[in-house]
Amino acid sequence: MRVIFNEGLKAVADDLDHMARDVRDAIRLAGEALLHQDLDAAQTVIDNDASIDDLSTRIMDQCVELLARQNPVATDLRVIVSTMRLATTFERMGDLARHIAESARRTYPNSPVPQNLVPTFAKMQQFLDITGGRLVDMLADRDTAIAEQIIRDDDQLDDLHLKIMQYADSAEWEGTNEQLINVVLIARFMERLGDHAVSAARRVVFIVSGFDPTKTPSRD
Repeated sequence: MRVIFNEGLKAVADDLDHMARDVRDAIRLAGEALLHQDLDAAQTVIDNDASIDDLSTRIMDQCVELLARQNPVATDLRVIVSTMRLATTFERMGDLARHIAESARRTYPNSPVPQNLVPTFAKMQQFLDITGGRLVDMLADRDTAIAEQIIRDDDQLDDLHLKIMQYADSAEWEGTNEQLINVVLIARFMERLGDHAVSAARRVVFIVSGFDPTKTPSRD
């Protein structure tokens, strides 16, 4: 029975790794669509979101079957429940990347954001591209050092988001109403991608150590 259980866990872990790579790619392509008016990249993100959703459903089904058939306890139970949470988190990240891509497609061939804000959005995208790669590496090795780095660095993305929001709400704003809506929504989508990455990182810390994922790991 243990062999069967381990095989089931391995299949789930492989699917979760696949899902993380798909989310990383979706984030990168959504950024290409946003910053470079790349219609093909936007459409790829939109089309591929269904496969991310399918992976999430498959992982959830596999986890439920493991819970029902194997009755896991202790560490095994923690791994399965956390894997379900991770699948949900990655599915939401795929949705957020799709929302960004849809915004870029909707305004094509024009940018959805004013030109003077493109550098700030580019910084947010650069941060998310790095974070997406870290998520993949973190999951592959269950690396808590990478997880803690993701958690600590999230303030950088929050600061960029705040900068955009403050400008959008200031007398200096010169864009159109449509651009204002796009700026607020896209910046929020990107900030939420960072939040979900933090959630995933905390979940990996919990899998490895049993540390409460709602708390910030030590900065020592």
